Order: sequence, then C-alpha cells, then structure tokens
Amino acid sequence: MPNHGGPKTGWTDQGGADKGWIHSLKRGSGDLTLLLLHSTGGDETQLLALGREVAPEANLLGVRGRSLEEGVPRYFRRFGAADYDQPQVWGEAEALAAFLAGATEQYGLNPTRTVLLGHGNGAELGLALLLCRPGLLAGAALLRPTLPVDEPLGTPLNGPLTTILNSLPVLLLHGVDDPYAPFGEAIAPLLRKLGADLEDRRLNAGHAITDHDTVILTRWLAPCCATQGANHDQTF
Repeated sequence: MPNHGGPKTGWTDQGGADKGWIHSLKRGSGDLTLLLLHSTGGDETQLLALGREVAPEANLLGVRGRSLEEGVPRYFRRFGAADYDQPQVWGEAEALAAFLAGATEQYGLNPTRTVLLGHGNGAELGLALLLCRPGLLAGAALLRPTLPVDEPLGTPLNGPLTTILNSLPVLLLHGVDDPYAPFGEAIAPLLRKLGADLEDRRLNAGHAITDHDTVILTRWLAPCCATQGANHDQTF
C-alpha cells in the first residue's frame, strides 16, 4: 500500500465510520509491533527513532493525537496539570482501540504482538487503553505518565476491581525531577491491583526521555524481540 508522501490518515469501514487517526507505519523484519504514542506537542513521528533503537526489527506504528492544546497535538483535553476531560479520555481510548483493530487488519499485523510505548500524554492514553481494553495489548511501556482518570475502577467501562490485566507486562518509568511525577504516584498501586506484571522504576531524570530510559526499554523489550517471526518490508 504505497504512500505518495506525507502521513497517512484513517480509512472508512463498511459501516462508514471514519477511523480518522493520522499515523505513520514503518515496517520491520519481525512481527512485533510497537504502538507509539507521543507526548504533548509531538506527532506520529516523535518516537519512531526511539522505537527503532529499542526494537530494531519491530513494526513501528506512530499515531497522532486528535486534540489540540494551544495549537499542538495531544490525545485529550486538560484543564490543569492533571485535570483531564474525562469523557474525552475514555472516548479517545475506545476510539484508539477501534483504530488499532482496523490497522492490524489493514496492514496485516499480528494482533497478539502489539506492545504500546507512550511518553507523557501518550502514556496517559495508553494507561486508559489498558483499563478499558485490557486484552488488546501484549504489553505496555509507560514513560512519565500521570493518572489520567478520576474513577478508573467505578466506570461502566471497567466495572469492579479485578485482576483484569492478567499478568500483562507493564514497564512504568518516572523521573524523580519530573514536575508531573507527584500526579503519577497512584499508577503503580493501581496496576498491581489490576494484576499487571509491573516493573516500576524511578530514574534520575525530568520529564524528557533519557539514555537511561533507552537502556531499560531495550532490556525490557528483549524477550519480545527475541521471539519475532518474519515479516515483509513495506515502505509508506
């Protein structure tokens, strides 16, 4: 499926629903796919270089947020440092789940081999995705998130407290000098209660991604990368 320049937009399914997410797919030689979700002000290309460094053979699917804050992309609106538009958080998580299902079919990706890598606001949407669609991903690496949901366990999407994550591998990386770090303290206890196989690390870093993040990500992803199968290169 050739691309004649520029990012890809969504497609229309048989029911006429526009998937509508600007995205970039870079093929790898294996069947692992990294779903890359950028931080505030980034776009679908922001994490491509990092993804290629930490998982050299993976397919890289970068997705641009559909909300804007002062003209720059985000995944959902915020009203304060960690005060988010709750209906939009859950709505965009559900919409991203639908997009991922469509992209998996459209591009012939392995539906059991998608690992999410998100930074900042992208990690926050990734966490919401874990809560509302816990069986969708094979793992998630969340860098510098705050807790994006006010009631993560009492919503119609999630129901009562259960071990819905069923030993799903999750990597949580906070920066000790990140001004947003205090707003993420509740995430690790929540993920453990939900049954995640959690690795929770505090790095000597701020909000930005560092070389230490890259080293940890490469090591954490190594088991997934080691079990990759063959795929076909495709240029978009």
